[in-house]
Amino acid sequence: MALLDDGAWQGKVWTGAWTEGSGGTYSAVEPSTGDSLGDVGKATPEDVHTAAVRAVEAQKGWAALPFEERAAVLRRAGDVLAANSDEIKGWLARESGAILPFGDFQVHTSAQECYEASALPSHPYGELLRTGSPRLSFARRVPAGVVGVIAPFNVPTILAIRAVAPALALGNAVILKPDPRTAISGGAMFARVFADAGLPAGVLQVLPGGADVGEALVVEPAVRIIAFTGSTRAGRSVGALAGQHLKRAHLELGGNSALIVMGDVDVRGAASVGAWGTFAHSGQICMATSRHLVHESIAEEYTQILTEKVEKLPVGDPFRDHVALGPLIDAGQRDRVHGLVTASVEGGATVRTGGTYEGLFYRPTVLGNVSVDAPAYQEEIFGPVAPVTPFSSLDEVVELAAGTEYGLSLGILTKDVYAGLQLAERIPTGLVHINDQTVNDEAVAPFGGVGASGTGSRHGGPMANIEAFTETQWVTLRGDLPIYPF
Repeated sequence: MALLDDGAWQGKVWTGAWTEGSGGTYSAVEPSTGDSLGDVGKATPEDVHTAAVRAVEAQKGWAALPFEERAAVLRRAGDVLAANSDEIKGWLARESGAILPFGDFQVHTSAQECYEASALPSHPYGELLRTGSPRLSFARRVPAGVVGVIAPFNVPTILAIRAVAPALALGNAVILKPDPRTAISGGAMFARVFADAGLPAGVLQVLPGGADVGEALVVEPAVRIIAFTGSTRAGRSVGALAGQHLKRAHLELGGNSALIVMGDVDVRGAASVGAWGTFAHSGQICMATSRHLVHESIAEEYTQILTEKVEKLPVGDPFRDHVALGPLIDAGQRDRVHGLVTASVEGGATVRTGGTYEGLFYRPTVLGNVSVDAPAYQEEIFGPVAPVTPFSSLDEVVELAAGTEYGLSLGILTKDVYAGLQLAERIPTGLVHINDQTVNDEAVAPFGGVGASGTGSRHGGPMANIEAFTETQWVTLRGDLPIYPF
């Protein structure tokens, strides 16, 4: 049987079993058609507290299991994801508007996150320390306890599992709050995946809900770590609230990532790279190429080729049609994107193609002559819009690339790769890709941004994940009681 075909998830939240949420239900809407995909259970802050009490008890037994058993659960979860790829990518297409190849990428990467996490339980977890006393002294990493994961709508599987999997593998319980708009593919799906993998009841709970549920998760005393992925605005609130309650918050926030195109590149190839960076998943990716900084010697040629490519990209229902771009997630996001385009045009930018929409389907858009004070330059667009801005010198492009509050990802296209690396060292950013666009993600690599793109606390890869989801404990051991003067 497929993961969700039995309909047991309809109208329910996951607490180790499908149960009714205190907030009732709401309808999951398919952006392409406006049709309902089913009823989703809605949690309340009271449900968060009840789940936390349950998680504290479940975590004790989970952490006490032999490490081989925890590792086996994570491996099986990866296998379940891989075996149900077609079903999951179908839900992703219908619920989040992802084209099927992007759904394939999400499922593959999500499975890899589980496989990589399965190595964490057997990873060395401490170090011997020197001591001036006759004793054994060492530091070890212990589970934090309960981890809260708040995941967004845009890439709902990867952006949940990259925190859920390592946190579980390291002996924690997890309460996952998926975005209500993608609570099936980003929530209910994981409940079934880990249940099928043999995870004990209560170790993972899934509570869809609004901002009040997220706030309750942050302030709940039993939740010791928050892994949040979302907008910078919301992340500031999460970080401030977590600080008040003396708990760690790993914040992966917005981006306004630049692609620097040097004058020595193959222009047609560079335009192809830039097109993918901007228009993959209709630009609804935090790492999306949001600014094309192109050397003035090739800026017009690059813009023209980019425009020609974009004009050929089909837009439509990714579940039923063969398209390159699906819908934006909702009308609010569409209107925000269109407002940025309109305001930038009023400020002097030119629409080379696009700038229109039907329903939630926004035409891929290229903007030329975009000034540094244009809204489409300064703000995260999170939509299928490619602003192009020319530059004349290395000093100028450094100033341009570093000229917003964000610092998530950076791409540099050049034949002189060493010069590209030197250039990258001058620009604050969490991720750098020489001769590639800005959208890259692997389960083995640490991930995070600087500035308004995040706190610099990141996870991904064994060392970063261990640091993110455990506490350091100092331990000493003596053979005999010491003698004190009291």
